[in-house]
Amino acid sequence: MDRWASYLYIYGIGGMVFLAGLLVAWRAGALRRNRGWLAVLLAGMALYALGHAGLQLAGAPGPLPETGTARGAEGIVGTPLDLAVIAVYFLGIVGMGAFFARYTRSSSDFFFGGRRFSAWLVAVSCVATTVGSYSFLKYSSAGFRFGLSSSMTYLNDWFWMPLWMLVWLPIVYYGRIASVPEYFERRFGRPARVAATAILLIYLVGYIGINFLTLGKAIAALVDIPVFAAAALAAVATGIYVAVGGQTSVIMTDLAQGLLLLAVGIAIFVAGVLHVGGFAEFWSLLPPPHRMGLSALREPASFPAMGVFWQDAMAGGIAFYFMNQGILMRFMSARSVRHGRVAMAIVVLLIMPLAAVSVSGPGWAGRAMAEAGMLPRDIDPDNVFVFVSELVSTPGVFGLIMATLTAALMSTADTLLTAVSAVFVNDIWRPFLARDATDDAAALGMARFSTVATAAVALLLVPVFNAFDSIYVAHATFTAAVVPPMATALVIGAVWKRYSHRAALLTLVGGSLLIFLSVVFPDLVTPFAQGVDPGGVGLKAHKYMRACFGVSVSALLAVVGTFLFPRTAAEGEPSPLLVAGPEEDALTAFKGAAPKRAGARTLLTLAGRDEAVRVAPGGDEVLVRLHPEDRAALGVDAGDLLHVAAPGWWHGGLMSLHARVDAADAEAPGQLELARAVLRPSGLRDRRRVVVEVEG
Repeated sequence: MDRWASYLYIYGIGGMVFLAGLLVAWRAGALRRNRGWLAVLLAGMALYALGHAGLQLAGAPGPLPETGTARGAEGIVGTPLDLAVIAVYFLGIVGMGAFFARYTRSSSDFFFGGRRFSAWLVAVSCVATTVGSYSFLKYSSAGFRFGLSSSMTYLNDWFWMPLWMLVWLPIVYYGRIASVPEYFERRFGRPARVAATAILLIYLVGYIGINFLTLGKAIAALVDIPVFAAAALAAVATGIYVAVGGQTSVIMTDLAQGLLLLAVGIAIFVAGVLHVGGFAEFWSLLPPPHRMGLSALREPASFPAMGVFWQDAMAGGIAFYFMNQGILMRFMSARSVRHGRVAMAIVVLLIMPLAAVSVSGPGWAGRAMAEAGMLPRDIDPDNVFVFVSELVSTPGVFGLIMATLTAALMSTADTLLTAVSAVFVNDIWRPFLARDATDDAAALGMARFSTVATAAVALLLVPVFNAFDSIYVAHATFTAAVVPPMATALVIGAVWKRYSHRAALLTLVGGSLLIFLSVVFPDLVTPFAQGVDPGGVGLKAHKYMRACFGVSVSALLAVVGTFLFPRTAAEGEPSPLLVAGPEEDALTAFKGAAPKRAGARTLLTLAGRDEAVRVAPGGDEVLVRLHPEDRAALGVDAGDLLHVAAPGWWHGGLMSLHARVDAADAEAPGQLELARAVLRPSGLRDRRRVVVEVEG
């Protein structure tokens, strides 16, 4: 029964979350327009359940091998060739990011990339965001200590996908939500926005600080400089191209870095397997408990399946997909909600499993090497990635591997830096510091300034997180202590119309205060720990199960608060852009008109005009002129939404723009007229043929 306790617990509670998401989507009418996604969601859940069942059968419960802290990474210093590879990589990524800055002409482009990117480009660029700089060291360490169960945190996101795909994505996309705190104000009022802004900034800046710490440790071992100096070097490089290019630079650099991350991580794992004699030998060397996909339910205290489930799948899952501004901005840069859904399906069903192998595989190979006597059994697990990489690679290749760690840092930190700048501009600067400002250039300047300032503050947090026992513990403790109140309020607000303004504020503030009290008095968490050992004192006690405590008390405050402080007449009925409902209603509110025949397309010739750029009222799409014959062929009227792109799929939407049909007519059929000034930022060229497609 020990083999199945974790499986039944995780898929029992996670399955209820999954089915609840489908039920909410069905009752709200969100499935009416998306029936095909029901089959995709059910098939995805079945694949994960069967995969984990197979891994549970392949392994066997038992005691885990002992690990130690002997032999740190201080003895590994890269050769001159390794250092040259890293230097070239740094310069290449900064140069690439600066090049794509040419596609940024407004604050909307800076934050959302013009909402024009195809599903495949959004999905692949997400690799580098889901694999942070801490991931290789953190998950290789967990893989060395606990085996295949280190992949749990990469394979537990599917529980939230019905709610995310069918409810949350339409809300943030059609509602043009520039930041998560903006959603809180529109749904719950200004006080809730202030509370949400404070929580979100703490979460995002701390997340960046953890990334900086991890990269500092890895690079310091390679070039023999202090951890803080190494972190500062990467922070400067990342800050430069993000401050200049914004979301477009982030997506395009992350595309390159994401592919590098997967390739190098998997290559190290394969090389490690071959190093011990092939897969059969590798599998036989793994201790039986290491072959299981889920760890024991309540032990060890440093990695219980129950604790990881609550800290990562429940609280962390909402934090990463629903309230992580960086992830939301990535999917809001997609050309449509449909492309965003396809991108997420690719991420969770394909990229996440590959990423799990990429970041944990070196640790699995390291355990097999230790069992075969190729590495010391008492090696420090936090350094196993570096040692395995050195063992299976040659000079130059080792430098590329360490550059991959740099890629992981920069690709996660760049997304988070743009996220913090979005929150600062949209939730602090615009509403409080520059209420009457209408100059978009000023907003763009503040976005760039806040990017640099955030990098500096995050660097100051590096010594704070370095005081924890390990990177994994630092990240888990931080997430469990910060995320639950905001995550709970956000999900309940998106699915429950009765949830009132005062109840939401009570959830945010009251939940945060109760979690703070649980740090001072850890015994408050004990009734929610379900038998999991505290594993420490103070903040380090109940580091995982504090998430269960936080989610539970926040949900209780939300329900009790709604009945004690019901929605007032002044609050009114929530807009279809703010709460679960039929997607047609949200799409109509987004377009300002009834949805049209999505997918209708034609080929037209661009005709640039020497005139000022004009955008649609209430939106950020460029106005373009069509001849009446072309309007009729597409079935569109003035104000309808179009996607204009260079032919071919390969550019992923980089050479495209969103536009709305102007009331004025083009001079001749077969051409699309627009201001010449928007051509360069969009990547399109005058007098060239473009594909014009109706966005439903």
